[in-house]
Amino acid sequence: MGETFTTEIQARYRDINLAGHVDNVEAVRVLDEARYEFLRFARLPGLPPEATGLLHAAGPGVSELVASQSIEYHGEMRFVPYQPFLASLWVTRVGRSSFTVAAELRVESGGAPAAVWECVNVLWDHAAQAAWPISDAVRADLERYLGEPPTFRR
Repeated sequence: MGETFTTEIQARYRDINLAGHVDNVEAVRVLDEARYEFLRFARLPGLPPEATGLLHAAGPGVSELVASQSIEYHGEMRFVPYQPFLASLWVTRVGRSSFTVAAELRVESGGAPAAVWECVNVLWDHAAQAAWPISDAVRADLERYLGEPPTFRR
């Protein structure tokens, strides 16, 4: 397996429901925030300081769009003040103009995943209004994080 990106995402008070745990929709928001950080801001070794994120080499006007998501909840996600969730992300597939990011979301370090997630991303060229073919440079950065798909219980 390639590298894994890990980040901390702080839950917000508005994310919890009356029972004190994070609402299922907000768990997806936490994962999406981690995905965005991974793709746009993660530091890659050996690159100049201004080159951040797995999509740093994408053309101007190219962004990622979510094509589909799958999530399974494996445990309760209780809100604990000042204790961020831990998201570990990696890439499971790189296609012609799309790629898949997987993640495990943990409530605490060393704990079992509370949620397992997979998200298909399409690179979109806004000027051309079409899918942007993944360049060799972007493909190489994505493949540094290439690993196995998560195991779903289905």
